[in-house]
Amino acid sequence: MTGSADRRRHPEPRGGQAAWLRRGAGPPRWARWMPIVLLVGLGTAQVLTPPEVELGLLIAATPPLAALAYGPFATGCLGAVAVVLAVLPGTGPDQPGNSDIVMIAFVALLSVGISWVRSRRDAQLVSVGSVAEAAQLAVLPPLTERVGRVRCAGLYRAAQRGTLVGGDLYDVREGPWGVRALVGDVQGHGLTAVGTVAALLGAFREAVLDEPHLEGVAAKLDRRLVTDNERSEHAELFATALLVEFPPGSTTVRLLSCGHPPPLLLRAGAAAEVAPEPGTPLGLGLAGYAPPPPLLVDLEPGDRLLAHTDGLSEARNAQGELYVPVRRFAALPLEVREGETVVVVGAIWRDLRRFAGEVDDDVALLLLAPTEPEQETEPEPETE
Repeated sequence: MTGSADRRRHPEPRGGQAAWLRRGAGPPRWARWMPIVLLVGLGTAQVLTPPEVELGLLIAATPPLAALAYGPFATGCLGAVAVVLAVLPGTGPDQPGNSDIVMIAFVALLSVGISWVRSRRDAQLVSVGSVAEAAQLAVLPPLTERVGRVRCAGLYRAAQRGTLVGGDLYDVREGPWGVRALVGDVQGHGLTAVGTVAALLGAFREAVLDEPHLEGVAAKLDRRLVTDNERSEHAELFATALLVEFPPGSTTVRLLSCGHPPPLLLRAGAAAEVAPEPGTPLGLGLAGYAPPPPLLVDLEPGDRLLAHTDGLSEARNAQGELYVPVRRFAALPLEVREGETVVVVGAIWRDLRRFAGEVDDDVALLLLAPTEPEQETEPEPETE
């Protein structure tokens, strides 16, 4: 895991090793070896067993297995080997009839057809998946390891299987008024929320350059959702968001919440919630949207901020207990809590999986570690 590709770009397969049957990926090694091992094993077993024990007809099972892992040509070769073994004395049935040989040959030919159809389907899945991944990466590109004087690490896991982007979002941008970050959660999750995510991110990136205050950024995000709601007859879009600003040359961070879960302040291996005044969620269509004033927090050297969505704080285990980020963070090993940003983010995700098992909601984590203003490297003067 890196600070930029931390996250969602490599979603974990669900459903164990059988996931390759659904995702169009290449088969695992054991699936390729199984037909060969079965052919050799059945032939050897038939030679070593008494003639009255019929094992040779089981060879007919190998071509369908080959069709799951090999292309049409390799499946046809293994099918031909199966037919030959069925005909040879000792390796096939003790007294094979014409119907037995025809049956094995028919199964082999049918397996070649199945393999051809499967290969075409896999190629289509790979093509469609590549296009979908490129489109979703364009909406939510990978986070860079450093934006201005802020080191970043994020993680995203979409609840909808097979997607890279869902209803959560985050971004970190540098502008004239410092480094600003956004963590948001739109109504719903999965592909239906991707359009809203794209609209919010676009509005945020413009506002970072145009708006001198966080309140103006929040107002632009709200206007974006309200405008989209007016264009659609049945749209009821809303979102929660947390805005973070690191002003240039200052150790103070500004936090503005639009109905979003409070972030965590990580200091000296401990975590504490930093709760700005909760404002109204975005996109509700309230006249004259007025976000609350930002909360100012003075940071000490080594302090970090962990922003997250409710996929973390509202996760439950099998007993119905809530995941409490502050308490769970304190239970992590000290070297992890004080480790690099990507180490901390990865440890929290793994701890969430151990606690809740399969996570049914989108989860977004964003860890921000500002450096001291005096630690910023100044460009060396040019010398002749």
